[in-house]
Amino acid sequence: MTTQDDARLQTPAEQVVYANILTVGVWASLALMVILYCLYVFGVIAPHVSFDVLTANWGKGVHEYLQITQSPNGWGWVALLNKGDFLNYVGFGLLALMTNFCFIVLVIGFAKKKDWVYMSISIVEIVVLTLAASGIFGSGGH
Repeated sequence: MTTQDDARLQTPAEQVVYANILTVGVWASLALMVILYCLYVFGVIAPHVSFDVLTANWGKGVHEYLQITQSPNGWGWVALLNKGDFLNYVGFGLLALMTNFCFIVLVIGFAKKKDWVYMSISIVEIVVLTLAASGIFGSGGH
């Protein structure tokens, strides 16, 4: 193999940084989910919907369930983060944010390298993912 072939086979530093951040972030999110779920299941933090009400209504449609349990839809869950069943969403939220966080790191790296095309693509990715998760356009999000 020639030196030129070796250079083509090397993984760009940005990809390595992205993968490392994503790996750590995913494992941290999963660990957080397990911890928060245990706090919920073992009753350390009281739930918004008790287990009795939950099991009595889990066969219902989503709209009926939300009405019976007086649970929010959309981003309303953020107001109930002091309840065990909604605190679990923090781990999911962190997991969902990992891709955007990785892209922010890429934007910084591409800016330092003055790689304006890839930096712009990364910024567009961040905007698209954020808008999709927000639910502003009536799809995605919640």
